[in-house]
Amino acid sequence: MTATIVVTRKLPDAVEARLRENFSVMLNPEDAPFTPARLAGALREADGVLCAVNDIVTPEVLGAEGRRAAILANFGVGVNNIDLAAAKAAGVIVTNTPGVLTDATADLALALILASTRRMSETEALLRRGEWDGFRPTAWLGTGLQGKTLGIVGMGRIGQATARRACLGFGMKVIYFNRSPVGPFDFPAEARDGVEAVMAEADVVSLHIPGGVENRGRISAALIAAMKPTAYLVNTARGDVIDEPALVAALAAGRIAGAGLDVFAEEPKVPPALLDIPGVTLLPHIGSATLETRTAMGMLAADNLIAHFSGQPLPSRVV
Repeated sequence: MTATIVVTRKLPDAVEARLRENFSVMLNPEDAPFTPARLAGALREADGVLCAVNDIVTPEVLGAEGRRAAILANFGVGVNNIDLAAAKAAGVIVTNTPGVLTDATADLALALILASTRRMSETEALLRRGEWDGFRPTAWLGTGLQGKTLGIVGMGRIGQATARRACLGFGMKVIYFNRSPVGPFDFPAEARDGVEAVMAEADVVSLHIPGGVENRGRISAALIAAMKPTAYLVNTARGDVIDEPALVAALAAGRIAGAGLDVFAEEPKVPPALLDIPGVTLLPHIGSATLETRTAMGMLAADNLIAHFSGQPLPSRVV
């Protein structure tokens, strides 16, 4: 009997075609977000669910009466949208999509670094408003990256890829903190003993740590206060790793020079105050948003589902 799979969001065509080849699939062509009730219903209706990072899988959702699904294939590396302890207790397998989005996310981290330090969002908005009055030698001066220090918090795959690009491509010095030993690398990088040391020394701090309970608010008001007044904070990880009100306050007061943010604590909500602060580049969670990467993510999620229902080892099991 063919397994039934619910897919909670619209996926690239090639991924949906592969899923249809292997399963009885219930797709989401309108791409409407699932409510908790609809998500619980999916777990009752299907043998497996291919969910997205904005599908919040709580103990209540997992504990819905009549649950049938035995696997959640998460479309994303981070799994902080799923209560892993509850999933494990319920006997529900969780998989993710690591590795395939490393380059796309690192590219975007570099884009945010450049956009922030060169005031791209601020100056583009001025131009679009018709307020540009021509070239002036001292107007809209940004900060060059050559010889500056990039601080990486979380030196995993994406952190390393970002650091490599910054070091070898832009001549930045790289310092980092990682909770476990890593390296050696094919570029120069110096470890620091803690996050505060990285925050205090770096001209640009780029965050690459997982979200969820363990790291919620990890980049605290005190750590933000440790940054140089000329420094920039970039986040392509998860929005909840930053104390968002503290960051907004620091930016509004000019205590740090700027920020580049692709993620937010309560997506899709963005703190209104951020919208009015010059020198802040804001993007709608597009770190992995290339056709190639999103297709590869979907294919890996499909690989996990196919392996599960054929009794084979799962490529990227989390619990």
